[in-house]
Formats: sequence, structure tokens, C-alpha cells
Amino acid sequence: MAKLLIVEDDESVRMFVGRTLERAGHQIDVAADGAQGLDLIDAASGRYDLVVSDIRMPEMDGIDMAKAAARLFPAMRIMLMTGYAEQRERAEELDGIILDVVQKPFTLAEIRSRVEAALSCPISNAA
Repeated sequence: MAKLLIVEDDESVRMFVGRTLERAGHQIDVAADGAQGLDLIDAASGRYDLVVSDIRMPEMDGIDMAKAAARLFPAMRIMLMTGYAEQRERAEELDGIILDVVQKPFTLAEIRSRVEAALSCPISNAA
């Protein structure tokens, strides 16, 4: 069982992903935007096995959150989700910070599979 943080502004997607991964045996925390996600990461001293975040969100987007989280906790595993091609291109600048970008919409099986793959990746961005 891994400890995961789901950061997503769309409540239905947040709950869908959270429930799916909880049923897969993971412990789930959720945040509604990047600022709240970063607060939870900081409060947990970076002790999440994986952060799964949307890119496009109000307040603080997933890319800014990923950069800030990586500065604080360089070994943190981060995976992004997006439904926008231009956001996926922005995420390419985060090589070494993020493990994967999942294209929305995705299936239950796909998100479970991509999370398991991310969790099995060796941590290569450790300071």
C-alpha cells in the first residue's frame, strides 16, 4: 500500500481517481488545487509515495506545484494528468521532476496501471 496525494480541481475526477486508487489498496489524500496540494505535501514532510496532479487548475497549476514540491523534496515521485495538448507540452520542461503525464479521459484500468508503473520507478531525481 502506497500513500498517494490526488490534486485535482474537478471534484468528480478527484473522487473517481481517489476511489479507484483506494480500491487498489492505496491510502489517499486529496487536494482541490496546487496550493492546497503543496500545503499537504509540506505538512506531510514530503512523505507521499506518489503525487498525482492535474495540470490546469486555478490558484496554482500542477506544473508550478510540481516545481515547488521538487525544490522542497527532490526525491518525490510526481505524475501529472491533463486533457489539454498544450499543457502536456508544458510538462515536457519538467523532465527529471515528473515521471509521467496521463492524458484525460482515461479508464480505471489505465490510471491504476500508470500509478503502479510510477510507483515501481526508481527515484532518480533525488538530490
